[in-house]
Amino acid sequence: MPTITKSNEYQTVITTFDVTPGTCQDLLDELTEAYATFISKQPGFIGAGLHVNDAQTRVANYSQWVRREDFQAMLRTPEMRERNRRISTLCKGFEPVMYDVVEAFN
Repeated sequence: MPTITKSNEYQTVITTFDVTPGTCQDLLDELTEAYATFISKQPGFIGAGLHVNDAQTRVANYSQWVRREDFQAMLRTPEMRERNRRISTLCKGFEPVMYDVVEAFN
């Protein structure tokens, strides 16, 4: 599971997806399957979590990677490119953004 700590030892990626209540579960199923069978097995993967708001109109994905380059390499694979094409049909848009954890409260 991802750990939120103030550290520059790994790369944190947060991706938000705009969905409708009718496609929310489909997107969650697609992301869950992608993590279970492909993403979690990629070099540098540490952990991830999926989050959905009460209205089922937004999904957030929090993931951590050893290095920025590990995440980027996973995105460039033919399998992930195909998965992202399917994912894009289930939401109004999504964008992975890389962050540094500057403070954490546990």
